[in-house]
Amino acid sequence: MSGTWADWPPTRTRRVEGGIKAKSKRGAIGEQWWSRRFISVLESYGMSGRLARGRSYARAGQVLDFELSQGKVTARVQGSRVRPYQVRIGVLPLTTTQWRRVLDRLASQALFRAKLLAGEMPHEIEEVFDDCGTPLFPRIAGDLEMRCSCPDWEVPCKHLAAVCYVLAEEFDRDPFGLLAWRGKARDELLAALRQLQAAALGSSGEDPAGQAGASAGTTWRAGLDVPTKPLAECLDRFWSPALSPARLRALSSAPSSAAPDLVLRMFPPPPVKVRGKDLAEVLTPAYYRLTADEPDPG
Repeated sequence: MSGTWADWPPTRTRRVEGGIKAKSKRGAIGEQWWSRRFISVLESYGMSGRLARGRSYARAGQVLDFELSQGKVTARVQGSRVRPYQVRIGVLPLTTTQWRRVLDRLASQALFRAKLLAGEMPHEIEEVFDDCGTPLFPRIAGDLEMRCSCPDWEVPCKHLAAVCYVLAEEFDRDPFGLLAWRGKARDELLAALRQLQAAALGSSGEDPAGQAGASAGTTWRAGLDVPTKPLAECLDRFWSPALSPARLRALSSAPSSAAPDLVLRMFPPPPVKVRGKDLAEVLTPAYYRLTADEPDPG
């Protein structure tokens, strides 16, 4: 057949069975604020039209497989050709120094630690990354490396777009996937937070968060970001709340569906073994059992 590629008849997508289908059947993809934010960031680069082409691919299950690791996402997407296309979406991971700054900030706030240990991504985490000079989400399109083996020269092609939507839903399923993509896996992140918290618990009379501005004689309750003074110096306001009304309201907004064993996960395991197991590991089933046996308040 002569002529340009535009004169060729349209090709038909090869449908597959067993692919990764987006859960969303209509409308926007992404249930949680962080996954919706990820898609909105991509759309802000002027990718709206190109992304829309991949939404139907994601819902049809054209993404055959998908792997998220530090700094990259790789996938295979079935298109019109017999051989699936190879897709890669890369992002620059944070350096060790950058992660240290972020972890110090996260560890300094008890509410951040509690939400992360409960498997929730606090809204303020994006601000924490920004303040540390290392934005959580890519700032510009150039921060993302998008490659696909298909002949479409525009970026993102529909195969890349489909993987973007699958990635957003993976962030829905596991918010720590977003942090792993930037270079810190879930277990490593939580272990680092516990280690910093343990260091704070071991300090005496010093600000564990490294915060300046405390008056002379001020001590800090280990693990909390609430300053305290000797009783003799604060008798007139002993029964007043240590936190402002705004901070108290923020604390009350913590998720009510926190894991039953959250208190066990917030602190390093005690140096006690029961039949060769950590005490926290032994107690975890009991916490879940107690929660399951709670009487219905209604």
